[in-house]
Amino acid sequence: MAISASMVKELREKTGAGMMDCKKALVEVDGDLEKAVDWLRQKGMAKAAKKAGRATSEGLVGVAHAADGMSMAMAALLCETDFVARGEQFQGLAAQLAQSVLDKAPADAAALDALMGDTVKELIASVGENMQIGKFARHCRAENGVIGHYVHANGKIGVMVDLECGKPETASRPEVQELAKNIAMQVAAANPMALDASGLDQAAVEREREVYRQKAREEGKPEQIVEKIAEGAVKKFQKEVCLMEQAYIRDDKKSVSDIVRETAKAVNDTITVKAFTRIQLAED
Repeated sequence: MAISASMVKELREKTGAGMMDCKKALVEVDGDLEKAVDWLRQKGMAKAAKKAGRATSEGLVGVAHAADGMSMAMAALLCETDFVARGEQFQGLAAQLAQSVLDKAPADAAALDALMGDTVKELIASVGENMQIGKFARHCRAENGVIGHYVHANGKIGVMVDLECGKPETASRPEVQELAKNIAMQVAAANPMALDASGLDQAAVEREREVYRQKAREEGKPEQIVEKIAEGAVKKFQKEVCLMEQAYIRDDKKSVSDIVRETAKAVNDTITVKAFTRIQLAED
């Protein structure tokens, strides 16, 4: 009998198996849905759906680079255990996932799942452990730009940072390349919430301000200095969570802004930190 797309879709939803496997199963059993489910179970292809509820706190951040150096992508692939995360198949799939983000530039999680979901389910069936696609990002640079990146040694944190120079030739200078990498390490270690104060969630800033207003009042501070205390606390908060204001991890007497200015002076050009992405498995 003819196998319709709706039959394949229904079987896939029941079993979590790949589309081509579902179609093959239906062909093998002449379109009988229940027999197709059994056929997939017998072949070990219906495991993914059963394991979908298991926690995925381990995994790996995959990285892909364009050959021309103009773009880069990172993607998190999550699994249940570190044992599986260290396996060759899993690491290969994490790299493939990042490459798909680089090549196809999916707009959102649903788009990436459409590209790679079946491949992930195939590995779930193979190794018998739940897996999920986590956060992902793709960065592109201009001729005068630099993409700095850093992946923590255990592969659980990945960072990309975009710098922009005044002149294209400055972007290739070793000092600027090193700066980009060091700022990526800063983001990995210090986990900033935003590039600068303008990028912070203003509701979070106001909550911080209100906490210290009330704290000052409970301590019996005069009302005329309550606002000053609150503003001082907000400025301290910003220094802790805004990348450009954070103490530099390699020299806490300087801020990240100081390091950027020093490097810009050394190469006789302007350097601006434009954006960053931080992907951490635990956050997924």
